[in-house]
Amino acid sequence: MYGTVRRSGRRLSGLEELRNNGVVKNVGEAPAAPAEELATGERSTRNRVARSILDHGPSTVAELAKRLGLTQAAVRRHLDALVADDVVAAREQRVYGARTRGRPAKVFALTDCGRDAFDQSYDSLAVDALRWIERTAGGGAAGEAAVAAFARDRIESQAEAYREAVEAAPPEKRAEALARALSADGYAATARNAPVGQQLCQHHCPVAHVAERYPQLCEAETEIFSRLLGTHVQRLATIAHGDGVCTTYIPHTTSTASASTAGRNPA
Repeated sequence: MYGTVRRSGRRLSGLEELRNNGVVKNVGEAPAAPAEELATGERSTRNRVARSILDHGPSTVAELAKRLGLTQAAVRRHLDALVADDVVAAREQRVYGARTRGRPAKVFALTDCGRDAFDQSYDSLAVDALRWIERTAGGGAAGEAAVAAFARDRIESQAEAYREAVEAAPPEKRAEALARALSADGYAATARNAPVGQQLCQHHCPVAHVAERYPQLCEAETEIFSRLLGTHVQRLATIAHGDGVCTTYIPHTTSTASASTAGRNPA
């Protein structure tokens, strides 16, 4: 997938191979030679590695090996190729809470280039539309308020399915129910326990590039999470702000919702 190949007389980069990872049937052509079959298998496995990082967020070599049933040596080989193609990048693992002794583990996360390979989005069109809304409202504070109103209306239209999933779950399982509903909409979300609460992690954001320019999209999403879960929530990190995962902190509480702390990572 990520190796460089020639197709129709031109070079096809590893990133293009990720976009074109469907099956192509060539009628009348001879079967692929063993070397070609091996290269195809390598690209398929590399695609699985990249997809696993997309679905689960920044991952260590050991985590990828366990999820994919590969040796750590094989995973490292594929990661080296993905790094060379600017699809993933290595960084130190973030530690929440008290640090343990020793250096943090190295994790691999998708780059913007890598995320783009999985997206078939209309980012430019969306930004132009929001810019028009902002300008038509008069710009400044009025323009920002108009974009925020659009963002709230957009997430409200999606929220009914989320609301049904959350209300059908017991209180202690509502974050997991919301994560499953978000995953059905392409956010690759998970819920995990954290000190005195839970973290809702969205490993993919279909509107990340638009939200870089218009954080009102993130703010409206955080507000709806607060209402759905019936509690104050806090957005700790966002992909749009350059973090590997959109992370929302949900405290353990039975109190009714208060105003949410919405928006970008305050760091």
